[in-house]
Amino acid sequence: MKQITGGELKAASLEQLKAYCSDLREEIFRTVSVCGGHLSSNLGTVELTIALHRVFDFPRDKLIFDVGHQCYAHKLLSGRAGAFHTLRKRGGISGFPKRSESEYDCYDTGHAGTAVSAALGFAKARDLKGEDYEVIALVGDGSFNNGLVYEALNSIKILHSRVLIVLNDNGMSISPTVGGMHELLGEMKGEPPLEDVRVFERFGLSYRGVVNGNDLSELLPALEEAKKQLRKGSVLLHVSTKKGQGYAFCESAPVETHGISPKEKQKEYNEALGEELCALATARPEIVAVTAAMTDNLGLRPFFDRFPERAFDVGICEEHASVLCASMAAAGMKPYYAIFSTFLERAFDEIIHDICAQNLPVTLCIDRAGVSGADGETHQGVFDLSFLSFIPNLTVAVPKDIGELRAMLRLSADFRGPLAIRYPREGSEGEIPELEMGKFEVLHSTMSDIVVLAAGERCLNLAREVQNRALCEGMDFTIVNARFLRPLDEELLLSLPQSTVVTLEDNALISGLGDAVARFYRMHGIEKRVLNFGFDDRFLPHGEPRGLMSEFGLDPEQILEAVRSAYAGR
Repeated sequence: MKQITGGELKAASLEQLKAYCSDLREEIFRTVSVCGGHLSSNLGTVELTIALHRVFDFPRDKLIFDVGHQCYAHKLLSGRAGAFHTLRKRGGISGFPKRSESEYDCYDTGHAGTAVSAALGFAKARDLKGEDYEVIALVGDGSFNNGLVYEALNSIKILHSRVLIVLNDNGMSISPTVGGMHELLGEMKGEPPLEDVRVFERFGLSYRGVVNGNDLSELLPALEEAKKQLRKGSVLLHVSTKKGQGYAFCESAPVETHGISPKEKQKEYNEALGEELCALATARPEIVAVTAAMTDNLGLRPFFDRFPERAFDVGICEEHASVLCASMAAAGMKPYYAIFSTFLERAFDEIIHDICAQNLPVTLCIDRAGVSGADGETHQGVFDLSFLSFIPNLTVAVPKDIGELRAMLRLSADFRGPLAIRYPREGSEGEIPELEMGKFEVLHSTMSDIVVLAAGERCLNLAREVQNRALCEGMDFTIVNARFLRPLDEELLLSLPQSTVVTLEDNALISGLGDAVARFYRMHGIEKRVLNFGFDDRFLPHGEPRGLMSEFGLDPEQILEAVRSAYAGR
């Protein structure tokens, strides 16, 4: 689409602004249909973004998105319309705000709850430097469940600054919004009781709302008035929007169209999670399932439908969910906490002190582990093996396929300690094996002096790919399914006769499988040539998973060259 300039936007009539909204929606829908991305959340905030760009002066004023799922219209209005067709592609524009991409993106986001804290930081820096600009935090009602928001609200009076918080209330996060704050916001969409308004006023906010965020004739004057009021102090403008606005099938299916894939999907691991938990829970009344606003994306909808009294969606509150699981386990229940790898990072403290230090039988079902692809740095699940591997009492498992995930879940039912099972989004079904905690599996054995230890389906597929190429050159190697990072299969490691050990992991190299294997041999005084392949010491950008794996440390040709070198005795 043609780039809409700031001057055109500020000079446009109301009818022209509505036409711009239609153009933006069409471009977003067309591009996301090809590239994938967050659809319904962006369709719902088109008028709100147009209005913000009309009323405020970006990039002089600062717009900070919470999460950033809804930043596509902002990108189209800020000089990136010509590049929008590269959305989420390697080398193209990011699906999230990115400081390195444009001066209009003043702060990188991707996880919920950060915008109010970030806005206060910008505002305080402005005050200290004697500068003059406005700071706006655009926060969804789903993010308003996150505890970090309330830590930030608690600081508004303390920091003596002023920010505008635009609360985009569509009743949704990824799944429908839940909890006490959701109910309060729902009450305020009618005639809000005075005590509801005072909740925000006690934080030092002047509350205004509720405004129809999909109606420019109502939204524009409300924003103008909020801008005037902002000169006196911090303001919260409560805006109601419809997720998926303008496309009937998106409006009626906001969960299914929150994020869409540009290709036909394979079998997903989360389907097996839902099936196995339902089967286990039928015979075991102590089993409960917990999620932080990700019921459908994690495959838990069947469990929630069949066992509603044992299913808990706590909203975007990953730390709270972890402690909830720990305490239920301490009281005799068997919790399964399903979560994306990238969001598990937020509960690191609680995993250590609440779950593992108490040695409680909580099972972490870690989805989207490894490279997640097009969502970029904030969503790549490449740190979980590293930050879980050194925690005492925790068993860390990596299934080779969906069948092995089923086996691990069945084994977990009688396991009495903390367990983490990490897996990618998609994979192959595979048979359901008999397995023992902490034991590797030899998949292919040869007389070669090289053994490859691979963790997870992607790396095992990579090992087989390299093996096929090696066979064409007259070389071979043993392949081991390293399905437990903690504990390592020490018996098998001690018995390996090969002098060259190659490790493959869909994780950062530091403190992962390779480090653990190398450390094991050093501690036992065993001399082996250990070659580790995983991700480089950097944040991985957005792009296609296979390409990112090859570019940042898991390149088949480099692994094959290591095999060649070992064969040549180098």
